[in-house]
Amino acid sequence: MIKKWMYFVGLAIFIGAVSSSFTLTKAKQFGKIEGFHLAEDEVYNYTVPDVPEIDETAKVTVPFTGKSYIGFKQAIAIKESQGLYKLVNPYGYMGKYQFGKTTLRAIGITNTKEFLNSPMLQEKAFKALLAKNKWELRHEISRYEGRVIQGIKITESGLLAAAHLAGAGSVKNFLKSNGKNGFRDGFGTSLKSYIKKFGGYDTSNIIANPNPKVKTD
Repeated sequence: MIKKWMYFVGLAIFIGAVSSSFTLTKAKQFGKIEGFHLAEDEVYNYTVPDVPEIDETAKVTVPFTGKSYIGFKQAIAIKESQGLYKLVNPYGYMGKYQFGKTTLRAIGITNTKEFLNSPMLQEKAFKALLAKNKWELRHEISRYEGRVIQGIKITESGLLAAAHLAGAGSVKNFLKSNGKNGFRDGFGTSLKSYIKKFGGYDTSNIIANPNPKVKTD
């Protein structure tokens, strides 16, 4: 019985030794494969940042524009075109702020191709149209600012945004009718929603101008 037990123990040791030898041989062969060989003096260190490091390195700084003029025009741009300068919608309105040809001609721009390919020209056009609308709505801004119509507080920036959408005439009709005469564009966007969405921004830097012209030089 003892001899039989010693026989199996010896067999197990023998198999273990053969397996170890086989593994080492394979390891040596694997070490010769290009790209997997590690020299004895090579040390590979992999580090993972801890929580504080991740918090610091993963931070993305986004400029806070708040209710400033920059914030106002960027909010309009996102609503109108997702901020795309070369966008032309199905109704033919163009650019970052979605201008129609008639409106562009009113502020001195006749070359629509140049307009679409010039971000600087589009920014100038937006400011010029604000100046024109501010002039046309100067009495309404003075009279209605701060009032509440249809549950919406009237502000200068809200009226200018609504005029950008529907024209100063439509804004005047809305105010005179106490909000009963509204307007919706081809996509169903209402003048009322613009007055609300873009209210409270600082547009005091826009100087009212009855006939602003954009230089295309």
